[in-house]
Amino acid sequence: MKNEFSIADLYKNKPLGKEITLSGWVRTFRSNRFIALNDGSTAANFQCVVDFEKFDDSLLKRITTGSCIRVKGIITESIGKGQPIELQVQTIEILGDSDAEKYPLQPKKHSLEFLREIAHLRPRTTTFGAIFRVRHHLAFAIHEYFNKNGFFYIHSPIITASDAEGAGEMFNVSVLDKKNIPLTENGEVDYSKDFFGKEANLTVSGQLEAELLAMGLGKVYTFGPTFRAENSNTARHLAEFWMIEPEMAFYELKDNMDLAEDFLKYIIKYALTHAADDLAILDQRLAEEEKSKPADQRVMPLLEKLKFVTENAFQRITYTDAIDILLQSPYQKKKKFQFPVEWGIDLQSEHERYLVEKHFNSPVIITDYPSAIKAFYMRLNDDGKTVRAMDILVPGIGEIVGGSQREERYDVLLEKIRQFGISEESLWWYLDTRRFGTCPHSGFGLGFERLVQFVTGMSNIRDVIPFPRTPGNCDF
Repeated sequence: MKNEFSIADLYKNKPLGKEITLSGWVRTFRSNRFIALNDGSTAANFQCVVDFEKFDDSLLKRITTGSCIRVKGIITESIGKGQPIELQVQTIEILGDSDAEKYPLQPKKHSLEFLREIAHLRPRTTTFGAIFRVRHHLAFAIHEYFNKNGFFYIHSPIITASDAEGAGEMFNVSVLDKKNIPLTENGEVDYSKDFFGKEANLTVSGQLEAELLAMGLGKVYTFGPTFRAENSNTARHLAEFWMIEPEMAFYELKDNMDLAEDFLKYIIKYALTHAADDLAILDQRLAEEEKSKPADQRVMPLLEKLKFVTENAFQRITYTDAIDILLQSPYQKKKKFQFPVEWGIDLQSEHERYLVEKHFNSPVIITDYPSAIKAFYMRLNDDGKTVRAMDILVPGIGEIVGGSQREERYDVLLEKIRQFGISEESLWWYLDTRRFGTCPHSGFGLGFERLVQFVTGMSNIRDVIPFPRTPGNCDF
């Protein structure tokens, strides 16, 4: 292996007196003497000290903000403040020039809106470097957790003929000639002439397929891309995002809640341990952002919020109890809630955050929601009105995990499919698992970008995925 180090390695090992090679992008070049170099391995820059009298002026002029260089030299203790070690440069190689006047990322503060317009360059900034490194650590922790706990990683199809949510907001997948689309006698698109012989779409969830695998492998999880053709241009929506969806045979609702709580705490603790420097940067960024807000509108500091989740037991209540608490709350009596509170409503973020941040002062798991506002596959309770659903609520955003015990009874599931207006023929394979060796089973879903938002403190979901896909935006 060549004698090339990353900046993270240099700060970790401090190889004083050793000759090393370092490559990266120039953040600043002060007084033709001090190069601040960053290679993406850490938020910290590395100071490279240049004796400008030893280098040709034409070479030094090419060392501009944004240029990519490779330097070789000796690691020494730093005389100046701000860094423990530095590189005394012996040779400089320009790997890629950068026109200093045209380079968009000048050494100044840029708005998040501007950086979204140059998403191909924003990973070079301190903030987005930190976000995407945290994203990596969270993804790694997810796989590690499930592997340690006896789960098998499965890959559910991206192209599907079913709609797991029943929402109907799906991206169509077709190879039909758009200038000459075949039609049926009724004037509808004749998908029998299409590639799959039927209508196909990009998946909104891998859950139904994960259930099938769980009925043979016991405990499985998916972690893959999902798609929603929802024409919503908000800070909470993406058209393409990633979902984590575990499914467990023989798990009932309590087992599901126990697993989800343990899972969330594990991956957040992992990030606090392995991405401490990046989270410190993001904690400071959020604190600066919050200063401009009125005191009563400020959110919990980032690191405090993460420890709030890892260090508190999750309070567990039923939906009915949650409604009663909200109805009796000072917020309800003073009409501070924007959305009305009554049994049967789908709880809004303001209701969820009140329960977490004001009433219980801990994360909350709400169970047993009205069946009318939940998906067809959730197990019906004996009261005939509620289902064995569970949502986990956390500060700042409200719901972060949604799941349930699945309906394992064939006749009940079939009736619910009919009630929801779903074609039972399209789900014959799903119903088969209830006909042949059915058993209690449960699972939940966690939107990965929602998790990254929560852990990084970013308010817009477009800032936690490298290249966001939203209505009217498919660049990069």
